[in-house]
Amino acid sequence: MATPIIMPKFGQMTEESAIVQWLKKEGDKVAKGDILFTVETDKSVMDVESFEEGTLLKIIVPPRVNVPVQTTVGFLGKPGEAIPTVANPVPAAPKATTPTSRPIAVQAGQPAPITLAVSAQAPSPITPSPQPVAAPALFRISPRAAALARQCVVDPAPVKGSGPLGRVVESDVRQYLQSLGYDKLRVSPAAKELAAREGVDLLSVTAGEEGRISVENVRRAIAEKPKAMSKMRQIIAQRLTQSFRDIPHFYVTVAVDMTDLIAYRNQIKTAGAPHTLTDFISQAVALSLREFPAVNSSTDGQSTRWHSRINLGLAVSIEGGLVVPVIHDAGRLTLAEISAFSKQLADKARAGKLTPDEMSGGTFTISNMGMLNVENFCAIINPGEGAILAVASAIHQPVVRDNKMVIRQIMKITLSADHRLVDGALGAQFINAVKTKLEDIELWKRLTS
Repeated sequence: MATPIIMPKFGQMTEESAIVQWLKKEGDKVAKGDILFTVETDKSVMDVESFEEGTLLKIIVPPRVNVPVQTTVGFLGKPGEAIPTVANPVPAAPKATTPTSRPIAVQAGQPAPITLAVSAQAPSPITPSPQPVAAPALFRISPRAAALARQCVVDPAPVKGSGPLGRVVESDVRQYLQSLGYDKLRVSPAAKELAAREGVDLLSVTAGEEGRISVENVRRAIAEKPKAMSKMRQIIAQRLTQSFRDIPHFYVTVAVDMTDLIAYRNQIKTAGAPHTLTDFISQAVALSLREFPAVNSSTDGQSTRWHSRINLGLAVSIEGGLVVPVIHDAGRLTLAEISAFSKQLADKARAGKLTPDEMSGGTFTISNMGMLNVENFCAIINPGEGAILAVASAIHQPVVRDNKMVIRQIMKITLSADHRLVDGALGAQFINAVKTKLEDIELWKRLTS
């Protein structure tokens, strides 16, 4: 009997995933350990290995379709083996049903059309949905009207139809084009062909000099077209919107004199020490969280959960989004251990190789933009945590020391805290504890000796 291939569950919070690419095609032989496909989760792209050997008999779920975890995505077995009947996979987040669109046929030599919906005499049935949704109005257009719109490379959707049931006829399209001055447009043949190929309405393109629409004008319109957000960006948007909406943030900022620590770090670096400024900041935060455990807690609005372990998240910017690998039990690690874990996790993050365990369980996060020449910023708390520390750049500034004006390297750090857990005084005490440690060079000499 054919063996089902199941969409795995990556981490406790993952409820849906999408296949990025099948690395095997139907009919291919598969050995144990072979990579069947890659999966895009909310935080990374993961390889999915086969636990069986055989032949890939059937692919059920194509790439870029979000489906719930544990969904059957394909079948593995012996060639010719019967494949069980399974229901078509249901997307994990169904959207309101819309009428099906189909392209108008184009004769050879003509540019590709803008996709249009051509109605039959009766509307297509609406696919049943778990929740009642209002059926959108069906756009009706005659074949001649559709052909004219395609020839002119315009979207006929705004045209008001005068035919039966609001059907758009050829004369409606001509009147629409005339009212918008289409005959006065000066469009290069290459620009018109590009607009047709990319589905850009020429009436929406801003003309260049002397009112002429060039290829460059069309390319600009293409760049401005709405594009679907990646799975990662959708999840980032969803979680941070939820956090900013549901968590009462408040902010505390202090200025840290990093002059001595930067000089000390440069000194030990020449001796071969690998520590970065982020490592020192992470250690200072971990030590301060041990002093103020309330900042390392979380709440669901009804109860408070105190975390005995300090699991330090480090926000890492990657192409297309942001991930937060976690240094588990950072409160018990030495500076050298924090440095090693930080580098390992950052490298894996940028390579897209983080595991779900390496991205879960965080209790406090550091967002460091120090390398981006940022004077100050506020971060949004990660859901499930009680606070986050935003670290800006160390900037040369004039400051007063012993009644004298001197130039020092000042770095501002800002605590964003959940006011349900942390009051202003506690937030101030915690962030000043971080500041004090960063400015205590004798502390770092002891920790690096």
